[in-house]
Amino acid sequence: MTGERRALIIANGEYDNPGLSALRSPAADAEALAEVLADRDISEFDVQVVRDETAHVIAGRVEDLFADSAPDDVLLVHFSCHGLKSESGELFFAARNTRPERLASTAVPADFVQRCMRMSRSRSIVLLLDCCYGGAFSQGVAVRATGEANVLDAFPAGGFGGRGRAVITASNSIEYAFEGDQLADDHVRPSVFTSALVEGLRTGDADRDEDGWVALGELYDYLFDSVRERNPNQTPSRDIEMQGELYLARSRRRRIKPSPVPADLRAASEDQNMFTRLGAVTELQRRLMSENLSVAIGAHEVLTTMAQTDIQHIAEAADLARREARVRTEPEVVRFGEVVRGSWPVARLRLEGPPIARACRFASSHSWLRVTEDGDGAEIVLDQAELGAFEARVTVTGPTGEVVVRVEGQVVQEPVPEPRPVHTPAPAPQPSRKPEPVLPARPKPDPFAVAAGLLAVTAAAYLVVIAFALSSSVEDFFEDGGWTVLPLVAFAIGAGIAMFLPKTRRMTGPGTLCGLALLAAIPSGPVLLVLADGCLIVAAVCALVAVRRDRSFRLGLGKPRDGLAVAAIVSALLGALGLVMEAVEIIGYSSSRADEGAIYLVVSVTLLIGTMLGVLVRPSAFGIAFLGGVAGGGIVMVCMLFYAMPSSSSVTGAGWGIALSMVLALAVVTGLAARKENG
Repeated sequence: MTGERRALIIANGEYDNPGLSALRSPAADAEALAEVLADRDISEFDVQVVRDETAHVIAGRVEDLFADSAPDDVLLVHFSCHGLKSESGELFFAARNTRPERLASTAVPADFVQRCMRMSRSRSIVLLLDCCYGGAFSQGVAVRATGEANVLDAFPAGGFGGRGRAVITASNSIEYAFEGDQLADDHVRPSVFTSALVEGLRTGDADRDEDGWVALGELYDYLFDSVRERNPNQTPSRDIEMQGELYLARSRRRRIKPSPVPADLRAASEDQNMFTRLGAVTELQRRLMSENLSVAIGAHEVLTTMAQTDIQHIAEAADLARREARVRTEPEVVRFGEVVRGSWPVARLRLEGPPIARACRFASSHSWLRVTEDGDGAEIVLDQAELGAFEARVTVTGPTGEVVVRVEGQVVQEPVPEPRPVHTPAPAPQPSRKPEPVLPARPKPDPFAVAAGLLAVTAAAYLVVIAFALSSSVEDFFEDGGWTVLPLVAFAIGAGIAMFLPKTRRMTGPGTLCGLALLAAIPSGPVLLVLADGCLIVAAVCALVAVRRDRSFRLGLGKPRDGLAVAAIVSALLGALGLVMEAVEIIGYSSSRADEGAIYLVVSVTLLIGTMLGVLVRPSAFGIAFLGGVAGGGIVMVCMLFYAMPSSSSVTGAGWGIALSMVLALAVVTGLAARKENG
């Protein structure tokens, strides 16, 4: 498939109208689904999240997604919100500003989404609706909305002109979509439907035929069984109109087909001479250790037959040989001990033995125990909110057997430090207050992200010290060109701070730092700047390492999507043209200054390449940040080149003026793109 894979996740849990109750699940739905869809090892979607926005913003993002698409693109839209119907029976998706008595103007009509799907050029569209529409519910379960609505009737089949589309809903027309597990549980977790969706894609359990791919039909079958198992009162529904099969994700659950053992070895295993059969056991054991899993499983099958049918002496030898390939884990029991409520402790489960014993898949017995395959093992993350002792199981299944790993521990409340005794009169009795809820601990920042931020700030501090140390007065500061480093100081500090803030250290900080280092590190000016340039380069490398270690998304390349991308490319192209003009003027002024002209050319080419990368790189949030760094680095370089420009009437500086105008325009375009990205 050559097209792009793009996903739009719409999560609305907060509502201005008091008639619409707040939902806990949408925020968790968006975070969990965005992480698995953006994972390069699973789905590799370019994911955009719209959270708690107004109806017109949501409608605009939906229309943009479907309008800016190519025939080979795969488009996925996920709604997690209240589902409402009008008096005439029309279906609407609730937004932050939705008023139940004014649905037509304050909510997103299902008919509008349907029209956008019909007008899209894409032949592969998947719409996932994790909304509730009405029906009875069980005692003690948090539900989302009231009133019956025929969901799939709002998205009738036909009329797509050969294009493919699929609609999968969390529940049918007479049921609720259940949110979490219990009404009294304040811990935020994905809904039943979305948690099953995320688990099926992340673990590969949705790959029913174990061919290494999760097809759309397989995904629905998995969702149906999983949701019904967790909650018999909820039944997912579907309406699929698609030619051929659509594969949404990769899976590590590839069935291993046994390779037949050689004919002479097969004959030896069945020979009447027991010593010949004993020699066959030794050869089969050697094949069992093979890196070729098909060869190993073929040998395992023959050894199993001999262990079950041969005489005792041969059977024991065959059983001992095949036991070398049994599924084994280290440790055999995972003990978390005491865990503070709100934290997310991680344990490592390692597989041991030959390759065939490590070709396993993992299944958790509880939704609050997340298991992620990782090389020759798995990572176990505990997300338990209930206080008290807990026990769960992780089932490890492979071609040669199965083992169950017990997981145990106890969740405790975060201890409150005892106040120091103070000799004061006893206070008057006060009415009791409810304890403040314990907020989840924020994940620790990646050490490489911290190192990148420190290096960027260090480069800025060094530049400030050098600039003012070499100038004896304010006049000297400007005359000696010390002012030219001020833009670099400002941009380096901004990028460094972004590497520390939780909301920007994942994509915005690394993108800005890499774009800034790309241009600002071009050798120009005094030798004293080399140390600052080196700090920026090392900081950018550390930022990229932090991005690589973050498994919630992977960098890739796409195609320009809107007018802002074109405007950015045009700005960079004109800026590069201005720098080339200035290089021609300087070389014409004096051939001895050809090296300065060469720097102009290097900056122009780097500016153009950096802008193209910023426009093409995905996720788009990283690309926009990278583009901002390129614009900042362009401003820095243009300022430095201006100071070095000879004062002569034959050097007009027109090209420099064009270059400065265009890098400033590039910065403005980047700001508009960032604003659009954030809704």
